[in-house]
Amino acid sequence: MKRLVFLLLACSSLLSAQWKSIGNLDSISVVENSVLLFSGTARVLIQVLAEDVVQVRLAPSGYFRDHVSPAVINSLDPPQSPKVTQAGDIVEIRTGMGMVVVKKYPLRLQFLTNEGTIIHQDDPAKGMAWDGAEIRVWKAMPFDEQYYGFGEKSGRLNKKWSHMTMWNSDIPGYRADTDPLYESIPFFYAIRNGRTHGIFFDNPYRSSFDMGKASGSLYSFGAAGGELNYYFFFGPTPASVLERFTGLVGRMPLPPLWSLGYQQCRWSYYPESRVREIADNFRKRRIPADVLYLDIHYMDGYRIFTWDKERFPDPGRLVQDLGKQGFKVAVILDPGIKKDPDYHAYQSGLAGDHFLKHADGSVYIGNVWPGPCVFPDFSSTAARSWWGEQLKLLSDIGVRGWWTDMNEPAVFNEPTKTIPLEVLHYDDGRLTPHEKNHNLYGMRMTQATYEGARALLPDERPFVLTRASFAGGHRYSAAWTGDNIASWEHLQMSVPMCLNLSISGQPFVGPDIGGFFGNPSGELFARWLQLGVFMPLMRGHSVIDAGNKEPWEFGRDFERINREAIELRYRLLPYIYNQMRIASKTGIPPLRPLIFQYPEDQEIASREGSIQNAPMEFMFGDDILVAPVLWEGENTRSLRLPNGVWFDYWTGARYEGGQNIKVPAPLNRIPFFVRAGAVIPTQPVMQYVGEKAVDPLMFTVYPAAGSLSTYYEDDGTSHDFEKGRYRQRTIRQELTGAGNTVIFSEVEGDFQPVSRNIVVRIVSSRETGTQAIKRPTVVRVGPEKLKRISPPNAGASSRGWWFDESSGMTNIMVKDQKGEIRIAVEYDN
Repeated sequence: MKRLVFLLLACSSLLSAQWKSIGNLDSISVVENSVLLFSGTARVLIQVLAEDVVQVRLAPSGYFRDHVSPAVINSLDPPQSPKVTQAGDIVEIRTGMGMVVVKKYPLRLQFLTNEGTIIHQDDPAKGMAWDGAEIRVWKAMPFDEQYYGFGEKSGRLNKKWSHMTMWNSDIPGYRADTDPLYESIPFFYAIRNGRTHGIFFDNPYRSSFDMGKASGSLYSFGAAGGELNYYFFFGPTPASVLERFTGLVGRMPLPPLWSLGYQQCRWSYYPESRVREIADNFRKRRIPADVLYLDIHYMDGYRIFTWDKERFPDPGRLVQDLGKQGFKVAVILDPGIKKDPDYHAYQSGLAGDHFLKHADGSVYIGNVWPGPCVFPDFSSTAARSWWGEQLKLLSDIGVRGWWTDMNEPAVFNEPTKTIPLEVLHYDDGRLTPHEKNHNLYGMRMTQATYEGARALLPDERPFVLTRASFAGGHRYSAAWTGDNIASWEHLQMSVPMCLNLSISGQPFVGPDIGGFFGNPSGELFARWLQLGVFMPLMRGHSVIDAGNKEPWEFGRDFERINREAIELRYRLLPYIYNQMRIASKTGIPPLRPLIFQYPEDQEIASREGSIQNAPMEFMFGDDILVAPVLWEGENTRSLRLPNGVWFDYWTGARYEGGQNIKVPAPLNRIPFFVRAGAVIPTQPVMQYVGEKAVDPLMFTVYPAAGSLSTYYEDDGTSHDFEKGRYRQRTIRQELTGAGNTVIFSEVEGDFQPVSRNIVVRIVSSRETGTQAIKRPTVVRVGPEKLKRISPPNAGASSRGWWFDESSGMTNIMVKDQKGEIRIAVEYDN
């Protein structure tokens, strides 16, 4: 009974459990990069995977299971050969960037720097332990250490003093204290005095993390089954931890550029005439958008891979017509396949043996939207291939977006609201229960969808969006934060939720703008939409019985404000795309808490470590700090800038960091700031990605001596960039007493855009509160002295410079070229 309570309630009682802690170290064995520790019948395996990454596994019975991780797909550096020494009652394992010290009596682990400072250690009293199939480890918790990550969790950013469960769950209308939620990523950061280490608990069973809630001096993590198997990342920065973690579990593929545009969704847009009406309104009102979604009412009786012929009599024509207007169509895919002998997906799936089964061999049946349903066994390679083939019925008519939902998996008629734990998954021949596979189900569904779309459309990058996933699921899909509520509380809550999910390895993330349930005011929707400009996924969504939540539904004034917010998103698309490209290469996401970017800043650490006064600012890439307005009626914004020099994007005002400031935040503006030294690429407003060629391509330069930036572009849709068909150049700044020089390096890569101009906009170094603006006197491109032109004449054929008195910006327009471009500006005194 105790086992069942743990599985159903995610509550492991330390008082009633009969935990057996590992005993003394009896002996050790060293083979290549592995150190095996013997303690009675138990074994502990320590593997040095890289100089800064160590894997720890516990086998209470002495037998290590055949562990195949769906999350970990890569190795790191060539395995390290650790230096192992014994002295007295310790074993010392040196890794290169640190050491693992094994205490013998009893067996406990410590992780230290090379200088001998303890970073992380087992609790001396409890350490690693087990109780039947349950496993757990207790760790010492320094009072000044803070914890971040853990995937999708509501509530505050810092997770110290929290108890959290990893068990994907459909929880509509969740609150700040609701746990668990839809997506499980058992990975976290520990930050203390500017130094960071990380832990990834690679176990898909129902698991939990108690970060000091049960004890003020300890934290612990463990699971209902499987192995105690975790990776320790020495750090020492959040970025180095995340790069190593995503090096193991893989990184996000570069998404199609159109998926970064504005997306509009509702449960549900139907019939066809309503979909066309929505599309026509976006274009008529000149509100940019790229994606329209179709929810479950496009289907015939909720049967996936079908169309309701009354509501959508000619879906191919509809998708084609929307495509001519610049819209991509995304459709929802639920895993439940209606049990219907006349239904093609049920027939072919049954014939191929692709559905989950009971132990007696009968197919499991559970109720979801279509009624009695069977469920694909996505743990089977064959079943995933079968699923991918079914997408052809949709891709052939032009569908290009795949929205996977209900894949926790949610089941309406089960007491546990999911598939019974004993139902078997093929697990590529292992035949394991749902208890092990539950948290993996959503990720494997997205894997099947992504791989199917890529096979059917090999020249296009897939876009998949999911509600449920596990560590590594970002290899296949973006994610949204589920069924939120139209309230100021949920607007505020979406910031730490998306930040933690983002730094847990899921870079492509966002909330339902405007709230899924309920009806936002015009002010709430506008502020949410402004926040959405700086979310990698920018999607408005609504429940079926709420009022209309399209950007024009709140009156003329709010329509204008909302249009301007979405236009800002489209202007910033070159910058956003560059940040997503960095995520695909390094794992470092656009969306980052300030503590991630500035862990050594003690003021930031103190504020973000606070339970009551955590700030609501965040970084979007290396260069932009966003201070969203998250409170009703506010028209100013107070914040503290990190150290360095910052420029207000809207006014050009220059601020020294390390101070508290207060800036205007009228209803039509989200405050954000740009780091000195940044070069922000932008483009003219378009109604959709690819509406026209980007001309001019603009670069706004925020002066700082010696700064270096990189600009990247490709065709935005294909995989040709993997073959060298991209365009990349570095941009360097040189500052002298006389002026600024901006140097664009020679182009790397074979991608050739259309002939175009570039406009370089150099921000004045005007001080806050003053009108002292440096005005240019001479502008040169290479040795050539450019002529001064008037902005109205700065058309496609113009070449020259002009000065904008209101913004204090010097604007230089030249033809783009593959070779180096050197722009020098001399100022008056």
